[in-house]
Amino acid sequence: MTMKIAIGNRIAVAAVAAMLCIAAGPGASVAQAQGRGSGRGGGGRGAGAGPQITEDGIPVTDALTVSKCASCHAKDDKGNLSRISWIRTTPEGWEEAIKRMVRLNGVTLEPADARLIVKYLSTSHGLAPEEAKPVMYMTEHRTQDEVIPNESVRSTCNTCHALGRVFQWHRTREEWSLLADTHSALYTQAEAAFRRNGARGGAATATAAGRGRGGAGGGGEGDAAAANAAAATPISLDTTLDFLGKNYGLHTPEWATWRARMRAPKITGRWLIAAHVLGRGKYYGELTIAQGAAADEFTTTVKLQPVGGGPAISRSGAGLVYTGYSWRGRSKGATLSANAAPDDLSREMREALWISPDQTWAEGRWFWGEYQEFGVDVKLRRVTPEPALLTLDRYSLKTGSQAQRVRLIGSNLPAQVTAADLDFGSGLTVKSIVSHTAGEIVATVDVAANAVPGKRDVALGNAVLEGALAVYDKVDYIKVLPEASMARLGGDEHSVHPRGYQQLEVMAYNRGEDSKLHTTDDVELGPVDVTWSVEEFYAVFGDDDKEFVGTLNSSGLFTPSLDGPNPQRKFSRNNYGDVWVVATAKNEKDKDGKPLVGKSYLVVTVPTYIRWDQPEVSK
Repeated sequence: MTMKIAIGNRIAVAAVAAMLCIAAGPGASVAQAQGRGSGRGGGGRGAGAGPQITEDGIPVTDALTVSKCASCHAKDDKGNLSRISWIRTTPEGWEEAIKRMVRLNGVTLEPADARLIVKYLSTSHGLAPEEAKPVMYMTEHRTQDEVIPNESVRSTCNTCHALGRVFQWHRTREEWSLLADTHSALYTQAEAAFRRNGARGGAATATAAGRGRGGAGGGGEGDAAAANAAAATPISLDTTLDFLGKNYGLHTPEWATWRARMRAPKITGRWLIAAHVLGRGKYYGELTIAQGAAADEFTTTVKLQPVGGGPAISRSGAGLVYTGYSWRGRSKGATLSANAAPDDLSREMREALWISPDQTWAEGRWFWGEYQEFGVDVKLRRVTPEPALLTLDRYSLKTGSQAQRVRLIGSNLPAQVTAADLDFGSGLTVKSIVSHTAGEIVATVDVAANAVPGKRDVALGNAVLEGALAVYDKVDYIKVLPEASMARLGGDEHSVHPRGYQQLEVMAYNRGEDSKLHTTDDVELGPVDVTWSVEEFYAVFGDDDKEFVGTLNSSGLFTPSLDGPNPQRKFSRNNYGDVWVVATAKNEKDKDGKPLVGKSYLVVTVPTYIRWDQPEVSK
């Protein structure tokens, strides 16, 4: 109660109002109006000015969902359930919402019922494929540099969580406003951010500025100056809500089209896989999908092989498809030893795939690890009777090189292949076919000295691999990927807080058409052989982090140290710190004859001790 007294009764009223809003629909209660009339600076909409329903909701027609939810979410004469009918999101979003209802409102659900409700809501209140694809990195647990659309969104949303978490949801403008109220009630830092960045209504800016400088009272020149500054800036919660209501609204052309187009997943059969494993390179193989117990449930068997040679990996698993295109599954290797390495490809993986609307191809990530730090980037293509090219064993060829062997991997390749049948683009000449089978072709290729650098398509009749092979005159620089990353201290995999690893790899680049380094037209040339090392990132005087944070092996896998006080460090500090991961090329040199060097910034920090929510939507 101390906090409420310090900042006024406004928070107490908003808290009660927003908690009631969790169970009430848009415009359904006096509490909502109170929350707005007295919330965030006051007077922004006028006392009692609750949101009015301005858009049709999406009726809830599933009997189980109605029976479990309607006791709190009131049903109207159109079949709408309050709040629920004005929201759409991903399977992970609906699972998170159900978990929140369990934690905050005492909802009791059997796991089987919860899964059925998530299935239904993901289908009838989900996202269109075009809406889901830009935020698939959240489902795939992929590190992503997000584009911030404006400063209001940065200040009111991005200070607490990734924007992908926001953009996975589609709501009416009124629903976005109710969500903001709920944030104010549950999270004091959210309310502080909303007040700090301006009141909802322009008339409230002076009040908000006064509170930001010490609460009620004052009213002097300093407060007036702060109010004028607040009025001059476009950063405000209203700006954010307007942006979200416009760009992430409930009703969109994409959703309207997909609701009409959506069909049951017909994906059984054989699929070709082209994969990339960070630090290990290219893999290829085949995925066989069989029908499961329900129309949207499936079982899988997988065989993957490294393009560069080595033992094959066999896996089996199961998955289901939400909303006609969104695959969630799990699989594991046929054999996994008790002392398997953390990055062993036989470990159980979670799978997140985006299936094309025509159900002929898919792409996504299979991932595992305490922090989902290990992963396989996969692209799938349905097997057809027609010839198909899947991948190459090369990333690039140098200008002027002769008799270069290139291995093309595919499916249903023709029994007879001549050099003239293959097309590697301008400046590249196929000299001979060394060997060929239904699954691969080995050819020798000459590269002209004056061949234009850049990506080339590789074609065999109507089968085309777009941008599959790069041509370059020199390697201009190397880059350690990811360029900035994080590892977490911890114990072994059986401890309460296991370690979080970081796998790195090195990619070579050519300067591209503009002849400038580190610009968007630079050409990726593939991995290069390097020597790995760790250097100190000097943040303070006498920094010694590199001695304690962990070890880096010859394959670029960083293993963090154990968690806990270390008596060998000054003040017995934990083994956290930040360092440079350095890769020195073995064969590539700069204009002065010195080896090319790339660096990546690595932060080694403590474990995540509390997991507020970890969506686990899958079979």
